[in-house]
Amino acid sequence: MKLDILTIASHPDDAELSCSGTLAAHIDQGYKVGILDLTKGEMGTRGTPEIRLQESSKAEKVLGLHARENLGFRDVFFKDDEEHQLEIVKIIRKYKPEIVLANAISDRHPDHGKGGSLASHACFVSGLRKVETTLEGKNQEAWRPKFVYHYIQNNYIKPDFVFDITDYWPSKIESIKAFSSQFYDPNNKEPESFISSPEYFDFIKARAQEFGHSINVKYGEGFTVERMMGVQNLFDLK
Repeated sequence: MKLDILTIASHPDDAELSCSGTLAAHIDQGYKVGILDLTKGEMGTRGTPEIRLQESSKAEKVLGLHARENLGFRDVFFKDDEEHQLEIVKIIRKYKPEIVLANAISDRHPDHGKGGSLASHACFVSGLRKVETTLEGKNQEAWRPKFVYHYIQNNYIKPDFVFDITDYWPSKIESIKAFSSQFYDPNNKEPESFISSPEYFDFIKARAQEFGHSINVKYGEGFTVERMMGVQNLFDLK
């Protein structure tokens, strides 16, 4: 299956927290969209790898994703090196996305900036014909996505553009709540984490409102670009 958009995320729930409204909007418009999680989030304070995979599957259904895979890299300890790049290259060549959405260029959690760099480098390597990869015993053709955009996570980064997710805010929240092990639940007796306080959803809403306000809509998601964007008609700019 060919995807139009592939979102690459260091941890399960990175995509849901940061760009699920954008994904839901494009799925609703008929685009084929998938998520590639790099790790199972096994170093997180709460939950287990098995639980995180179950939650990922639930979020996949909420959003109506066309594909979701997990490479099982070591949480916290994965590297931006040849070995890890080539594993991502196999997935890029498998799905041939036009657009890749990747982790923030820098963030509170080091895996986010590292994951963003790793995804970006893998997209470039994937287009090199002399880099050979095989998947399920078959040689793969080179493929380079046309665009790589980085979603914004915990730390504020001034976006290069903001996507209006107002109509898809309920889907975003439902997809986030699919990861119930990670967020506030008075019955959850596991240790508290950075994102498990009842106020965390207030932050998610405030960030979306802030980005939305910047483009005169209710809710938005922000992205940064790797190269200058061009237009052929000034009326395409909203």
